[in-house]
Amino acid sequence: MTDQEGVRLQKLLSQAGIASRRVAEKMILDGRVEVDDRIVTELGTRVDPSVSVIRVDGVRISIDDTLVHLAINKPIGMHSTMSDDRGRPCVGDLIEHRVRGNKKLFHVGRLDADTEGLLLLTNDGELAHRLMHPSYEVPKSYIATVLGSVPRGLGRKLKDGIELDDGPIHLDDFAVVDTVPGKTLVRVTLHEGRKRIVRRLLAEVGFPVQALVRTDIGGVTLGDQRPGSIRVLTQKEIGELYKAVGL
Repeated sequence: MTDQEGVRLQKLLSQAGIASRRVAEKMILDGRVEVDDRIVTELGTRVDPSVSVIRVDGVRISIDDTLVHLAINKPIGMHSTMSDDRGRPCVGDLIEHRVRGNKKLFHVGRLDADTEGLLLLTNDGELAHRLMHPSYEVPKSYIATVLGSVPRGLGRKLKDGIELDDGPIHLDDFAVVDTVPGKTLVRVTLHEGRKRIVRRLLAEVGFPVQALVRTDIGGVTLGDQRPGSIRVLTQKEIGELYKAVGL
């Protein structure tokens, strides 16, 4: 790339929604911006957004406007597939008329039809692959409703590990969120992706799940998103996902 090719760095930062161009210029001068692992402090620097990796304060930002990163609150009864040959409602139906051209989106992980919650969609193939690969140990959190009162010590037991029919499993974190007559809401965090793993784990210790919602994947949180709603991830959230998988 010659000096006259590419896009000025401050313009890219502005287009990516990081800051106004004037603030972006100050960020560059202050040494807060890296291009391909090198701190850049010259305002005239041009970069190729299709190949360059840019970080601000150490966090990678997405500058390729062909990439799509979405968060969906998958409703109960909907399948996590992009299409279904049996005509059942699926995520592909949800985005068909709401995401420009669909852009060959991947769903990151799956949720059972009877589980609500956070599902990520992206056409960033390497990011999707790493988020789903167990070696990167990206944590996922769920709120589960179980019958009865949870005894003290259950969290420690689950963190220490439980043996299931397909191997051992242990939680990264466990907490009681709320109690109502006859039911308890618990928050579980784990980095495993085995099928129905949360339901199987809690059933194994005598607390079958009555309702389940995935609330977090890495640094992305469901928050107050309504079931069926779609939103674009923020640059901060995308950067957190990149960081979690070493990109």
